[in-house]
Formats: sequence, structure tokens, C-alpha cells
Amino acid sequence: INRIKGEHLAKNPDAEIISLGIGDTTEPIPDVISKAMSEASLGLSTPEGYSGYGAEAGQMPLREKLAETFYPGMIEGKQLFVSDGSKCDISRLQMMFGNSVSVAVQDPSYPAYVDTSVMMGMTGEFDASNTQYKNIAYMPCLPENNFFPDLANTPRTDIVFFCSPNNPTGASATKAQLEELVAFCKKNGSILVYDAAYSIYIENEDCPKTIYEIEGAKEVAIETASFSKMAGFTGVRLGWTVVPAELKYSDGWPVFNDFNRVMGTCFNGASNVVQAGGLACLSDEGMAAMYELVAFYKENATMLKKCFDDLGFKTYGGVDAPYVWVSFEGRPSWECFTEILEKTDIVTTPGVGFGPAGDGFVRVSAFGRRENVITAIGRFQKAFAK
Repeated sequence: INRIKGEHLAKNPDAEIISLGIGDTTEPIPDVISKAMSEASLGLSTPEGYSGYGAEAGQMPLREKLAETFYPGMIEGKQLFVSDGSKCDISRLQMMFGNSVSVAVQDPSYPAYVDTSVMMGMTGEFDASNTQYKNIAYMPCLPENNFFPDLANTPRTDIVFFCSPNNPTGASATKAQLEELVAFCKKNGSILVYDAAYSIYIENEDCPKTIYEIEGAKEVAIETASFSKMAGFTGVRLGWTVVPAELKYSDGWPVFNDFNRVMGTCFNGASNVVQAGGLACLSDEGMAAMYELVAFYKENATMLKKCFDDLGFKTYGGVDAPYVWVSFEGRPSWECFTEILEKTDIVTTPGVGFGPAGDGFVRVSAFGRRENVITAIGRFQKAFAK
């Protein structure tokens, strides 16, 4: 993306680039949250406010508040690990699993699942004929199957990565679909790594916001989540991962024990200052501020989705997620990305970057300043009016 963008700028040095590509937040962190971090930071310069190393799994008040807020009656705080974000926890989970396990991923999906599998040595060589790595089970999630994998024809693997709402498609799995997924993992003895980074964007009441709403999920699923897209913490870094006590390997050993060892060995804990911000996020005022922030991005998504719908494109997502998945009817997505950039000076993300099933699509991110989104819509309308 950066290479093509650089070539475009070299040819058009006066181009005013608008980025609707990378999923990075743009709006300021709400005052109630930033003030809590500021006070915690200033407190470090006082004897009574200073703190050094903390618990690797996170401060217990924050862990308990996370459990109370997002998993009421489902998960206890002591089963939850506070971290510097979901992406980092995915890597730590892969370290825990080791390189002898087999892996299944949604296709398309967040690249970290495949990339960390490759880096850990879980996969074979890259096969250019189908743009897949060998020894990974790719689960196609397309409009034809409502963006949910055909589990009846999916091979058994040790680990299954699943993200809902999905990045990049914006599809959110229903309760019935997740019940099928949990049953599939339970039957196969697979561990489900459930990425709920965008759960706060779900508005469809039939789509659970946590995998633990599904009966039996605690026996098969690890859930990871983050404040990044809730509170604008993409640069601040704070997330968490839930490892229920009920989740055990085939020999009966608790998975919790292994992840606790990994976290204690490889991580010194999230910043004390940032954890103060996380606790402020979960206050009544903080939750209200986060929902207001989310509503802003969701409105961006609604505007962008309507723009492409009105232009005659088939779109998906943009309702329960901050991404609009735009179909270009089978055209190579790199070609579509380049055309959009050349015609509008707007950076999007080619769908094939999320997996071979993403080819023919482009992801448009709703993370942007409102004035940039409005300008981008005007450019799209001018360039693609039929």
C-alpha cells in the first residue's frame, strides 16, 4: 500500500490524500479517561502515588470491573489477563500453543492470525497458485454463505481463530452460528480463539457480544478484546484476554496455567498509568463517553455504506462494525485499490490483503475525521457516478 501510495504522490505531489485504509482511530480520547491517566501519571512523582512493577495479569480492580462490565455472571476477574492489546496477546497465545499444532482461520480475516502462525513455524510454504500457506485450514467467509464458514466441510484443527464482528467484512455472527461453532470445536477437541475487538459496535440483538453467551463456550474458548476501538487506545495500548478455568487440554491440564506462565515470563504488565485509564473507561461516565465515540464512527460507516450503495456497488458490513466491505464483482482487489487511489486520492485496503477470499473486494474504514469522510464521499461520487 505504501509503495503504491508513494508512487502516486511522486506523480501527483499536490494530491491531498485521505486515508480510509488502516483501522486507526482519529477522535480524541474522552476527557474523563485522559484525566484519569493524567492524574495517575502525576501521582508517580509523589511518594504516596508512586508504583513500580504491578501484577503481570493486571490490577485486580480493573480485572474485576472488566468481568462485571462485559461478562456479568459469566466470567470472574481472576480468569482475565490485562495486557497491551489483542494483537500482542494473539502472539503470546501462539507462543503458548507452540509450533506443532494445526490452525484454522476465517478467510478473509485479520492478518495476525496467519502471520503469527507462519512465524511460529506452524505452516508449510506459501503456495502462489492459490495464495495460501500450506497446512492452514482456510475457512471461506463470503456473501454466498453469509460470511460464516461451512463447518461441515472444514477439517479438524487444534486451534480455530474466529473474529466477530469480522475484520475486514464487518459481518457479525448470530447466536445460532456461534452455537454451531462452539459445538464444532467441542466435538473436535479444538481451542477456539475468539477475537471480540469490535464487539461494542454490535447493534443486532441476535449477535452475541461475547462468546461466553453461548452455552459450553467456557470449555472451548479463549476470548481476546481491546480498548483500542472503544476508547481510542490504538496508541495508548490496553486490552485483555479471558482464559476460563473450565478450558483444559485433553490431559486435563488447565490452559489458564500455561497462559499465566507465558504472561509472567514475557510480560511485565500493562502500564499502571494506562490501567488507570482503563478503569475510568468502565465508570458510568466513561462508558457513556465510549458509546458516544463508537456512535460517531458508526455514523461514518453509515454514510460511507450509503455512498457506495447509491453508486450501485454491493456492500456488506458497516452496521455492526466500523468497516464497509465493497464488492468490485470479482476484479482483482489491488487493481481496484489502485483505481480508487488514482481517481480520488483516497487510500483504502485491498481485500486480498486479508486472505485469498478477500479478492474482488475493498475494505473502507470508518475511522476518520468527519470532514474527511464527507470530502471522501464527494470524491467517490464524482469518480464512480454511473
